[in-house]
Amino acid sequence: MRLNPDKRKRRTRGFTLVELVIVITIIAVLAGSGIYLVVGFIDDAKYQRIDSDLKALDIALKAYERNNYFKPPTQEQGLMALVERPSGDPQPERWRAYLEEEMLDPWGAAYQYRFPAQQSSKKYDIFSFGEDGVESEDDIGNW
Repeated sequence: MRLNPDKRKRRTRGFTLVELVIVITIIAVLAGSGIYLVVGFIDDAKYQRIDSDLKALDIALKAYERNNYFKPPTQEQGLMALVERPSGDPQPERWRAYLEEEMLDPWGAAYQYRFPAQQSSKKYDIFSFGEDGVESEDDIGNW
């Protein structure tokens, strides 16, 4: 039985609706799983950035101490003493800028400084409040 030439053209013209739905479904599943994996990597990157920021702040604070007779900034002076000359007492003897600008955590909040330390074995605590932005158990610091 031979097919009519018009019927043969109709069959070879394009994809059926079922074929298109299957291809779109496969693409959607692949894209969704890719997005899921990327989001996980972004969260990991934020915590790795905090770790490197805390190390950089610690190095800047150690340099501040060395230049000021091993006295870290007071609680009131905070980490801004690394950016701008502190206005309150005690005045640092040999101050210089140790950072160009205040460092912010991945969520856009300033890192916190506490002197004397309450959780770290060092003289001071440096920490981020984390994603929630409030002091709680999930804070990330140099302890």
